Amino acid sequence: MQVSYNWLKELVDLDVSSHDLSEKMSTSGIEVEGVAVRAKGLSKLIVGEVLSTAGIPETHLTICQVDVAGENPIQIVCGAPNIKAGIKVIVALPGARIAGNHKIKKGKIRGVESLGMICSLQEIGFPENIVPKAYADGIYYLPADAVNGDEIFKYLDMTDEVLELSITPNRADALSMRGVAHEVAAIYEQKQVHFDDKTVVESDQKTADKIAVSVATDRVVTYKLRMIEGVKIGPSPQWLQNRLMNEGIRPINNVVDVTNFVLLYFGQPLHAFDYDQFDEKKIVVRQAEAGERLTTLDGAERDLTAEDIVITVAGQAVALAGVMGGATTEITAESTTVLLESAIFEGSSIRKTSQKFNLRSESSARFEKGINQADVGLALDYAAAMIAELAGGTITSGIVSSNDFVAQPVSVKITLDKLNRALGLQLNQADVLAIFDRLGFSSTVTQEIFEVTVPPRRWDITIEADLVEEVARIYGYDRIPNTLPQAGNTIGELTPAQKLRRAVRTTLEGAGLSEVIAYSLTTAEKAVQFTKLPTDTLTTLAMPMSEERSTLRLNLISGMLDIVRYNLARGNDNLAVYEIGQVFATLGHETDGRPTELPQVAFALTGKSYDFYTAKGIVENLLRAFDGVRFEADQTIAELHPGRTARVLIGDVEVGFVGQVHPTTAQAYDIVETYVASFDLTALLANQPEQVIFTDIPKFQASKRDIAILVNRAITHQEVLDVIEASKVKTLTEVELFDVYTGHNVSAGKKSLAYTLTFQSTDKQLTDDEMTAGVSKITKRLVEFGAEIR
Repeated sequence: MQVSYNWLKELVDLDVSSHDLSEKMSTSGIEVEGVAVRAKGLSKLIVGEVLSTAGIPETHLTICQVDVAGENPIQIVCGAPNIKAGIKVIVALPGARIAGNHKIKKGKIRGVESLGMICSLQEIGFPENIVPKAYADGIYYLPADAVNGDEIFKYLDMTDEVLELSITPNRADALSMRGVAHEVAAIYEQKQVHFDDKTVVESDQKTADKIAVSVATDRVVTYKLRMIEGVKIGPSPQWLQNRLMNEGIRPINNVVDVTNFVLLYFGQPLHAFDYDQFDEKKIVVRQAEAGERLTTLDGAERDLTAEDIVITVAGQAVALAGVMGGATTEITAESTTVLLESAIFEGSSIRKTSQKFNLRSESSARFEKGINQADVGLALDYAAAMIAELAGGTITSGIVSSNDFVAQPVSVKITLDKLNRALGLQLNQADVLAIFDRLGFSSTVTQEIFEVTVPPRRWDITIEADLVEEVARIYGYDRIPNTLPQAGNTIGELTPAQKLRRAVRTTLEGAGLSEVIAYSLTTAEKAVQFTKLPTDTLTTLAMPMSEERSTLRLNLISGMLDIVRYNLARGNDNLAVYEIGQVFATLGHETDGRPTELPQVAFALTGKSYDFYTAKGIVENLLRAFDGVRFEADQTIAELHPGRTARVLIGDVEVGFVGQVHPTTAQAYDIVETYVASFDLTALLANQPEQVIFTDIPKFQASKRDIAILVNRAITHQEVLDVIEASKVKTLTEVELFDVYTGHNVSAGKKSLAYTLTFQSTDKQLTDDEMTAGVSKITKRLVEFGAEIR
């Protein structure tokens, strides 16, 4: 919401700068996003009077002689269609700065000298949507009493500081100048609000003799009408136009401008009807009928439904309640009798209607968030009196209303002890009573229990916690001392599961992978892919937004492959991503019907930089702290390549797998060759070493020997490693497979495996004889196993 600081100072006695006020409000619950001054950056803009005009042949341009209080008039060429003699205009002299930091210079236009520029409001920084319609396509006329040569800023109130408030949904009471004034008066001690009153002078004519109202829906709390006869429609006075424009609202005419002014002042939306356009002297407020139509003020024809609230006359809709009026009863220059509406509509209904038609207005926003129900009649009276003051006419006697609704205050109780415990303070009764008094809440204390009566203007306060927040805000968040949680002797630390997640994340990101977060909801088909979990029972949504997001996942990989496809389609063809998340499986032991959440980690690699051995290397690095890590060929997952997939075991416990996505599956996902891995974090946690034992870095050089063996093709690399490990050569520190060969000189059904054996001792340099002895011991075991030494 935009708040005029000049207007605010009329409502509260403020002697602080707008900057100080912004800081104070932001630290007490209502954030000030910024302060703007329209005159900032502008210069040498003065009042000029057009003395005469002459057109330039074959152009739309006009030569103007303009009096700017100099010795002689100056000549300016102007292209505005509404330029004419006898008007006061905005003149930018040579050297002036206008919007966009543009500098005005002397020049010639079509060979005619121009010594300045006659400006529109847009050209001096006014947004187009708030410029009065009469001047939207041309220059702006200043008031006739503007003094030639004066700076224009005071006439347009451009030195006013406008505060941009960020109003949260729970503080809709601050969507009005009176609400903001109450807030400012509360956060500054010894400040009082000053609201002006207007007296309604009524004629002898009774409103009830001219109009009746009937409400046929339970979504309207109350509906009130006043009538003003004999009005004369015209422009609003300059002060009112300035005030509306500074608040971000376009001036229309003296009647509509009053309703917008009261909207800003009270936060109460109003609507003015042209009474003479009514075909019947009765208003019926009801739900719309299916197929009913209404042409709104913006000229659009709306197809209504039963969810919409409409104002009707003679069975025809004339307004969309709380959102926008109808074109048939719009206030025009010919209107003479104004029927003024003030009502309370159900916020949720107004929200649905405004969203459906994409009609977000100042009125609908306030009905959606809530209004001060106590002001519905007061605002109506104020507006009627103001219209009579600015547009003439007389107010008929009495208000026609749907009921005798009266807003009631709310009573909330709280103890001093609860307040202090919640805030960590030591306030006394006098402190708290003073804060409630500053807020405008009446309160009494009985046996240390505060009973606080909250006026209807603060409808957001209904429970104890709301009072705690109010006391904290007004006391000052910055005055509440910082204290550490009282945890006794407990020392906070990460759980083992949290430590494992951090270690996994650090390792994978260290390997160059980027974290992603995929959707937990997917299709039933994708949910069961890449998993060995039970797939007979899936968890599906009863009312999914789409089939693509209908089933809770049993794996992380399918979601990552969707991300891979998305990136590949946009030219990112070298991708390494991982996710740590939950999968949802029904394991049979659940008692509440909900699936069990299982933590997993998975990664995916695609691009020329990656192959199976890259993926396997990342897995080995991830599990380097675990003992007994083994890889075994696996063909049980249909979505993985049967010849390039391995299950990963720690001891005899399977903790995950690594492999290439099956070409058929890759084609279905529309991706290229991709390698994936997935691990059960619960299994990893259960098999973590209890303690990592530090070993010194050997001081003696390692030595390597190569060995090649011939084995049956069915023999796995892991089986050979187990045989070598079983030889129990203490100085053997590493075994690395560096070649697998089948073909020429190798018998059918056989394969050649070549290994590099690394020997190293921690207490001496190994001799050739010692290494030879170790190799002999290993080869003996291999021969016993059935291998042939090559």
